[in-house]
Amino acid sequence: MTADGGPFLLHGTGWRIPERLVELRFIRSGGPGGQNVNKVSTAVELRFDLAASALHANHKARLSQKAGDRMTQEGILILRAERFRTQDMNRTDALKRLAELVESTVLAPRDRIATKPTRASKERRLAAKTGRSQIKAGRGRVNPD
Repeated sequence: MTADGGPFLLHGTGWRIPERLVELRFIRSGGPGGQNVNKVSTAVELRFDLAASALHANHKARLSQKAGDRMTQEGILILRAERFRTQDMNRTDALKRLAELVESTVLAPRDRIATKPTRASKERRLAAKTGRSQIKAGRGRVNPD
């Protein structure tokens, strides 16, 4: 239970998402499916209010970066699930994708350690360039002298 008494919808290592911050909307799905597509709203649009969540600031920053254009300016993450033909499976898929996205932000990305190319690799690269240059030079017009 949360501080305000609401249940948690999702939880993981060091994070919890209360139910009140996640809104599920059912919309009509596109693609194949015949007449069923025109009648039944099986696709799910999940809206998660990241700005109002109690996630750590580092998690929020990494999550908004990973979300990319799925994040609105108001801080709401929008996921659309329409892979399956049933509402229940699409709902489960959307919640699973949200959990995976948040879980992927738990660990900070490792810093890249800059490396230098070895002397031998530099020499191999230059030898390959010389060889390609000679091949291309041989493709030119032939002078009949």
